Amino acid sequence: MLGSLILLAATAVVGRTWVINPVAGKAVLAKAVTKADTGDTLLINYGQYYEYGIVIDKPLTIIGIDFPEIDGQDQGEIMTVIAHHVTVEGLHFKNVGVSYLKDHSGLRIKRRSNAVVRNNKFSNTFFGIYLERVTNALVTGNEIVGVPRDEASSGNGIHAWHCEELQIEHNRVTGHRDGIYFEFVNNSTIAHNQSFGNRRYGLHFMFSDNDVYHHNKFAENGAGVAVMFSKFIDMRHNIFFHNWGRASYGLLLKEIYDATIEDNAFRQNTIAINIEGSTRITYRRNEFSRNGWAIKMAGGCLDNEITQNNFRSNTLDLVLNSHVNNNTFSGNYWSEYTGYDLDKDGVGDVPHRPVKLFSYILDRTPEAIALLRSFFVRLMNFSEKVSPAFTPANVLDHQPHMQPFNYDHLQ
Repeated sequence: MLGSLILLAATAVVGRTWVINPVAGKAVLAKAVTKADTGDTLLINYGQYYEYGIVIDKPLTIIGIDFPEIDGQDQGEIMTVIAHHVTVEGLHFKNVGVSYLKDHSGLRIKRRSNAVVRNNKFSNTFFGIYLERVTNALVTGNEIVGVPRDEASSGNGIHAWHCEELQIEHNRVTGHRDGIYFEFVNNSTIAHNQSFGNRRYGLHFMFSDNDVYHHNKFAENGAGVAVMFSKFIDMRHNIFFHNWGRASYGLLLKEIYDATIEDNAFRQNTIAINIEGSTRITYRRNEFSRNGWAIKMAGGCLDNEITQNNFRSNTLDLVLNSHVNNNTFSGNYWSEYTGYDLDKDGVGDVPHRPVKLFSYILDRTPEAIALLRSFFVRLMNFSEKVSPAFTPANVLDHQPHMQPFNYDHLQ
């Protein structure tokens, strides 16, 4: 073991640096953790380290040089942190193995605070990064690539449970059940991440309050993002792209209260936003283009404001299947608006009615989609527009914009 652990500097206080090299058949990483003292730094040189079950039980800084590979050989969890003030950077975790009884992960942090997980790689790790009752942690710049399996055989890329004050930033996650999963996670930020090609959701978000997610891209997932049973959520400058399938959507909102959804782009999703029982939400300056349904709103959605959005070339701009409505639709651009602007102020002189009769029928009889482009459907929609009988008469945009808003920054 003398050749595998080299002490570079020693002082009477903390702060020593150890350089670690691989030794065939030896658990040099676990041995280095045992030898190190609080506050030391472990520099891990490139190579293959066949180890798992490594426990970090003291404050350490662990830095990999050229992404040394820590291979768990499908035997179980690779590294578990049970100390405060631990930094893990520049490592490549691989081959955790699937477990149906335990949520094995490449890196787990348990009941601790002030952790930094930065610029690591994870491949075939079942769960990539698992945060359990963690406070004040930074997870940034990591690449987490799973092996696509069915939902039951796949873990989550970044999984957080009962946490506070997390920063999840600049990560790239693909090939998992959920790219990023939050449950009982408060006062946290998810920003500048790419989550794509995941089996279920790009981001799954439950029972989590006072959180912000911005400047993320969710593309080609089973469904883009699900936000459920949460309040005071701020969602800005995200891209929801090509989340496409029989039951897919860009964003699902279920029992969400007092939220803001602004400056997002929803493009080519089956349903851009599917809303159930969500109240006091502002939808402002969003781009809805070439979706199947732009907004599909079920019952219990009250006191919402939909304003300054672009609705362009969607099959159906708005589906509202409840006659109880006190939501505000005002000042949006609708590409299907056929009114006029005689005073040339840029606002239509007659209100726009965005809910079509065909959407009412389609919601009850999905097979009717085969008639979508028929003359009969166009005639039926026109008749309902002139004299509403089935669609909510009070769902009107009284100030429809004649030209789309310039939201090029949402590209």
